[in-house]
Amino acid sequence: MAIILPDPKRLIGIRFSMLARRWRHEVESSLAEAGLSDATWAPLVHLSEGGDGQSQKHLAARLGIDASSLVRLLDILERQSLIERRPDQNDGRARRVFLTPDGEGRVAHIRNLLWQAEELLLADLSDEEAQVMLDCFARIDARITDIRGVA
Repeated sequence: MAIILPDPKRLIGIRFSMLARRWRHEVESSLAEAGLSDATWAPLVHLSEGGDGQSQKHLAARLGIDASSLVRLLDILERQSLIERRPDQNDGRARRVFLTPDGEGRVAHIRNLLWQAEELLLADLSDEEAQVMLDCFARIDARITDIRGVA
């Protein structure tokens, strides 16, 4: 009697989702040990990754939170002199978010902590295997963009 294995494509979604949850927990735990919460580090990293001058609306979408929650986070980060908000030159009602020099320094510190956590989690993968995963992620992301029409 032959054993029929499930189609690997049918396993990816649930495995990826479960792994992403565990990955995030590990990374957040590592950052929490350094006194950083997801609420304070994630907006800074997303701002750095997406480039200075993002609209608050765009940054909220990148973070997957509603605009009012983002405003509260940005208030905290602004009080800490990590970001500044400037009026959008094309839309007087909108605000654009920029990292300050202190914010850039904090992002560098966060990236170092993230790398330490990720280095531990990726210890069993070769550079080539990691690159294949990144390539696959990029292809899946491009496919989602094709389907939804948004990045």
